[in-house]
Amino acid sequence: MSELGKIDRAFFDEYVYPNLGADRDDVRLSPQHGVDFGVVDVGDRAVAMATDPVFVMPSLGFERAAWFAFHILVSDVAVSGLTPTHLAVDFNLPPEISNDQIRTLLETFDAEARELGVSIVTGHTARYAGCNYPMVGGATSVAVGNPVNLVRPDGARVGDTVVITKGPAIEATGLLSNQFDPLMRDGGVDDATIDAAQDRFDDMSPVRDAMVASAAGDVTAMHDATECGVYGGLYELARAAGVGIDIDRDSVPVLPGVLEACDFFGIDPWHAISEGTLLATVAPDDADAVLDALDREGVPAAAVGEVVEGSGLRVDGDEVPHPEVDPFWGAFEEHMAELQAREEQ
Repeated sequence: MSELGKIDRAFFDEYVYPNLGADRDDVRLSPQHGVDFGVVDVGDRAVAMATDPVFVMPSLGFERAAWFAFHILVSDVAVSGLTPTHLAVDFNLPPEISNDQIRTLLETFDAEARELGVSIVTGHTARYAGCNYPMVGGATSVAVGNPVNLVRPDGARVGDTVVITKGPAIEATGLLSNQFDPLMRDGGVDDATIDAAQDRFDDMSPVRDAMVASAAGDVTAMHDATECGVYGGLYELARAAGVGIDIDRDSVPVLPGVLEACDFFGIDPWHAISEGTLLATVAPDDADAVLDALDREGVPAAAVGEVVEGSGLRVDGDEVPHPEVDPFWGAFEEHMAELQAREEQ
């Protein structure tokens, strides 16, 4: 069986990269493995674009599930340093979804879009046989702005400070602890730990982090620590710029409930999906201003290391390879099967 989750770099290089259509002069940033967005020039504007699945987990409740789905879709363009402006969304929904549930999805998307100033400009909404949660469509988010404000994913420079918000396994912790609450309680995890882990759900958006950081100082590169987590994201940030990144792991913030939940589900928090965690490189003279701005917004963040000569990721002085496979998907499949078996008994 093929590994679940995003394809690795070897697959990208062999199958995706050779098949990207016409080579146009207006493409400022074309697809790269581990890079969140692409950019085209339209007149004097830069247009950043990113496409992702529509990810809806009904077990969260449709309002919360829609909130998360929306923020997944706009997060990748938010790390461009340009403010998200437009969204095109395709809902391919399962036959059993009710009209009221569809209304909740659409109304939640509308509310979040209005708050960020995003216009939903086109899309498609339908029920189809064979469509199943959580992947129920796809969407493209767009950010239009001044090219001067663009933060390229390959912009990290030797000497920059590495800043991380929120820390590892935010999404893995938030989703698994909410989805598999009964398993954790029956497994002897105490109520306070479960509550703390489930609170991580509310941290699963890096949009505010990215907008605050890029407005506060000279941010040279940003990346959303999604699949393969903090280690994978830092490795990709370094690879994109042809530099090395050296961090002190004890300096990285770790939010309550994360380590305990990851231990229960048998996953490495540093390799696990962490939507909501922003990885950024910042000009050293501006690092304090960026951290102060994040602190004023209530976003936990820390300077954890620096960009160095060389390549790859070093943690506490040791070379760390790209994780390649995110443990979240295997854990989700395993525990979903366990939960379903118990419900059938």
